Amino acid sequence: MTRLNVVMLIMLLASSIYLVRVSYDARRLFAELDKAQSEERLLDIEFERLKTEKQSQATPSRVEKTAREKLAMRTANPAITQYVTYAKAAASTPTGGTR
Repeated sequence: MTRLNVVMLIMLLASSIYLVRVSYDARRLFAELDKAQSEERLLDIEFERLKTEKQSQATPSRVEKTAREKLAMRTANPAITQYVTYAKAAASTPTGGTR
């Protein structure tokens, strides 16, 4: 009878230690989940801020201003436009073929 009691006591201790470990793991995982959800919220806020900033940077007036100031670009007009033709390609193109 005492052997059975000792075996039962060992099983009880093992199961209680396992229960404590599982409870600890569950609390640890819940804390990690909460931390990950907080980080997700921060990343969503940052993403929205960056998306808004991108939209404000890509307005046509801002792009034109940057092109004029930083890249020294100017508006194309007929007075400064140069037309380039490739004579060989124009000559080799068939004029009277069927398509």
